[in-house]
Amino acid sequence: MNIKAADGRTNGTIDIIQKGLAKGFPIMVGYLPIALTYGVLAKQAGMSITELTLMSVLVFAGASQFMGANMIAVGAGAVEIIIATFVLNFRHFVMSLSFMNRLRGMDIRWKLPMSMGLTDETFAVTSLHPEEANKDKGALFYTTIILTAYLSWVFGSFAGGILGEVIPEKLSQSMGIALYAMFIGLLVPSVKKDKRVAVIAILAMLINGLCLQLGLGTGWSIVFGTIIGGMSGIFLWKEER
Repeated sequence: MNIKAADGRTNGTIDIIQKGLAKGFPIMVGYLPIALTYGVLAKQAGMSITELTLMSVLVFAGASQFMGANMIAVGAGAVEIIIATFVLNFRHFVMSLSFMNRLRGMDIRWKLPMSMGLTDETFAVTSLHPEEANKDKGALFYTTIILTAYLSWVFGSFAGGILGEVIPEKLSQSMGIALYAMFIGLLVPSVKKDKRVAVIAILAMLINGLCLQLGLGTGWSIVFGTIIGGMSGIFLWKEER
């Protein structure tokens, strides 16, 4: 009887891991080319392979890493980079609160590592499977999705850093357009849903340009543009009575 029970638990664990891998696979496919591009651009910006890989290991936030690499390339200071990436990633507080609320019944030893691995994509995929939170091995399902995304991002970054050393410089420079393409890709769907997003984006760009004209550095111009542009949303999205 004990042997059968043990086998049942083993099979159940394997099944839930396989299910998590299946749900995380599309994220991995999407992350690898973007991570490769990040690695190439970060290497081009002057970061070592160790530095750009550690950024992926410790930060694990695509948009912020692209911004950080770009700010390093233009000579921005550490304080500017930290503030800019903090503001850009502020939405993760909201996502983590929502995700942790769903996992109320789970042990804290599962919650802490999972909260550190949340991204837009892993949050979206896990949100499609709320029923797993109430299952015995639900934590393992979510962890598998997050680990699949995380490891693919770290590996892709490392591979991109190596690739950045061997591909021609002109080709690596042309990949810089991926940064702008990624942000446009994030912006356009939101603009289609609500035109006020476009107003915020335009305002942020104007503030960034004004700060540059006033003699502020590129890093602080990005910080002020992001903060003031984002705060304008408070007035554009007043709660309707």
